[in-house]
Amino acid sequence: MKQNNIPGKKEDCLIKNHPLFRHLTSTEFDRLYDETVTEHHKRGSVLYHEGNRINGFYYISEGIIKIYKTGIDGKEQIIRFAQKGDIIGFRSILSNEQACTTAQVIDESATCYIPGETLINLVKNNGNFSIELMQITCRELGQANSYITDIAQKSVRERLAEIIVQLHNDFGLDEENVLRITLTREELANIVGTATESVIRLLSEFKQDKMIELNGRKIKVLNLPALRKVGNIFV
Repeated sequence: MKQNNIPGKKEDCLIKNHPLFRHLTSTEFDRLYDETVTEHHKRGSVLYHEGNRINGFYYISEGIIKIYKTGIDGKEQIIRFAQKGDIIGFRSILSNEQACTTAQVIDESATCYIPGETLINLVKNNGNFSIELMQITCRELGQANSYITDIAQKSVRERLAEIIVQLHNDFGLDEENVLRITLTREELANIVGTATESVIRLLSEFKQDKMIELNGRKIKVLNLPALRKVGNIFV
């Protein structure tokens, strides 16, 4: 199930920084820390596959993980990107179901793997932990509902502009105003839910309208308000 994993140092596991674990007692946290496994993953590694049974979940210490579903024709539909500080895979543990998505590394990552049995024990024995976990689950459900609405109601042009703004909000810009995440045109198309050719054409239009600059996979944001306007994003 796990590929290209390299054992990491225990001290690299920064789970104490996640709000979910603030509710643990010292004894519970020590047990959690003892039972986690720290690993490093190369780009392209798969943490878990859609349709497979997984036995634990992941806290991301470093890097970026692509979460996607596979359509009937084999085309990816990217659901979201998880990054430092996020937890993934826990819903399959709670529901005792097979993974409904695939998690693939797109930027070299470090994770803390936490056994499912550890999660279930904490849910059963720590009420505040359980409530916090439910709140995280509800927020993710709300984001999924918004995603579905956008797919159904917004044009491809609006969606692409919205995705660029979202990537800006989630990952930020470097000192040259370039997005801190680099994606292929195909990956952008798989987020938007359209053909790669359409994304290439629209990116060229955004460039001509001086909203962005392109340098290979890198996207430099020139006019964020204009992108928000195109994406019908009201803040």
